[in-house]
Amino acid sequence: MQISVLVGCYIYRRTEYALFQVRVAEYGNVKSQLGAINRKQTGSLAVRDLSNLIKPEDMVTSEHLVTLLSIVPKYSQKDWLSSYESLDTFVVPRSSKKLYEDNEYALYTVTLFAKVVDNFKVHAREKGFQIRDFEYSPEAQESRKQELEKLLQDQEVMRTSLLQWCYASYSEVFSSWMHFSAVRVFVESILRYGLPARFLSVVLAPSTKSEKKVRNILEGLCGNANSSYWRSEDDVGMAAGLGGETESHPYVSFTINFV
Repeated sequence: MQISVLVGCYIYRRTEYALFQVRVAEYGNVKSQLGAINRKQTGSLAVRDLSNLIKPEDMVTSEHLVTLLSIVPKYSQKDWLSSYESLDTFVVPRSSKKLYEDNEYALYTVTLFAKVVDNFKVHAREKGFQIRDFEYSPEAQESRKQELEKLLQDQEVMRTSLLQWCYASYSEVFSSWMHFSAVRVFVESILRYGLPARFLSVVLAPSTKSEKKVRNILEGLCGNANSSYWRSEDDVGMAAGLGGETESHPYVSFTINFV
């Protein structure tokens, strides 16, 4: 009966941990999406989202004319203004207008005939100008805005849920940790001293200054009862076994750090 209870408890804990991992993964995914959106909003003009920088009147779209967006290095703005009209035959004169400027680039529009767009892009790239593909759509802008608002709401809901789960589970996790520590000391004592169990398990909380003195007293009480030693978990995790490589003692000792 006791084994069944322990197995059931183990399965329950594994399920709880799996659910927690799912929540953390979902929260991390939302944070990653928000991070990608923020990078697009705050990055340079070469990579950022341009939709919030463009107004309907900036774009000319008709049966034959289109407006392109050119990313021009700051030091090449004079070159752009003096050369964009000659990059192809069918560019509308004086159609370029600067919309925005950051620390590295300037954003310019240029209007030309649709049939020469591909040639214009090639010639612009040869001159060091980047033509960004962009199609103005109020519906798409509104959709992106709603997506951002939803992600922000989801992030806050998930964060609150995770915090509540952590607050509610802290005492139970701490209790399980102490129980596991007690079982661990008992098992190591059996392995060291054998059966029947004739040893004393105690909890000591010495101050940092008196720890060495306490250990000297314990070693004096134990004498040379056993040449083997207990290894604490200061240096390696549980995956490496029951302990790490630190000090050796003639008694079983397990240090719990609360900091």
